[in-house]
Amino acid sequence: MPHQLQVVLIEPEIPNNTGSIGRLCLATQSTLHLVDPLGFEINDSQLKRAGLDYWQHLDVFRHPGLDAFFDTLPEGAPLVFFSKKAKPSYLGHQFKTGSYLIFGKETKGLSEKLIEHYSGQAFRIPLYDPRVRSLNLSNAVSIVLYEAIRQLGS
Repeated sequence: MPHQLQVVLIEPEIPNNTGSIGRLCLATQSTLHLVDPLGFEINDSQLKRAGLDYWQHLDVFRHPGLDAFFDTLPEGAPLVFFSKKAKPSYLGHQFKTGSYLIFGKETKGLSEKLIEHYSGQAFRIPLYDPRVRSLNLSNAVSIVLYEAIRQLGS
């Protein structure tokens, strides 16, 4: 796992999205972090269906809350936040090995407080049609994760 990328879902609500992201993390040899509260049970049949039979092979960590997640981070860990409320595009960001790619819940995204606190590390995925409010969470993670892998050459 040369890129050592970490995908972080803060309070995900839709089990199918989390299952699909879990499968993506396994396919890319990335680690998945789930930050409570979750909007579903991990053993939910929809989650298992979306993740198929891959879930038991996934490198996944569950954190009892946002503070607990931040407490586990190594010093100087590269944190990258994604929100439609952020100003700069992720296309201008240079990803680092071991980056934590942090996404908010489906209905509300990341909190304003978090985006403000980490404003220099918060990016958006450009949407070119104003009729589209946001992307599906699993699509957003896919876009960013593969760009990070491409940049890191792994």
